[in-house]
Amino acid sequence: MDFKQIQELVKMVNKSNIGELTIEQKDFRVTIKQKEEHVTQVVSASPVQAAPVQVAAPQPAAVSAAPAAGDKPQAAAPAADNLITIKSPMIGTFYRRSSPDKPNLADVGTDITPGKVVCIIEAMKLFNEIESEVKGKIVKVLVEDASPVEYDQPLFLVEPN
Repeated sequence: MDFKQIQELVKMVNKSNIGELTIEQKDFRVTIKQKEEHVTQVVSASPVQAAPVQVAAPQPAAVSAAPAAGDKPQAAAPAADNLITIKSPMIGTFYRRSSPDKPNLADVGTDITPGKVVCIIEAMKLFNEIESEVKGKIVKVLVEDASPVEYDQPLFLVEPN
């Protein structure tokens, strides 16, 4: 079997629903496998999938993060020990608004309730709405718009009510 024949077999397997093909000839053996996981990309201008938000009690240590662009300065910050941190449930790109021509989903001073969308995280061309699981008021936005975020990275500080 020559290289051209192997290339043709690869093309045929890619175009078919065959998961694996093995050919044996005397002292020659070739196995061609399809990728096990097929990725379907959905491109949309609006959010297409909701993801739950993980909420954790803040640690006693002070949070040191630069405020996001557009945040208003706080005259009197609430005590850090009663704040709840909304963290990123995934790796992706953090967006404060659903599209460039829309207002921010959550700013400093915004009252939130469970189920309210507070931001969007884009991961692999999917726009995931991140919903609050707590009731309270946002006192600090910890990530700048259009910034990459890591799993479990703090996004917002919320004063519960």
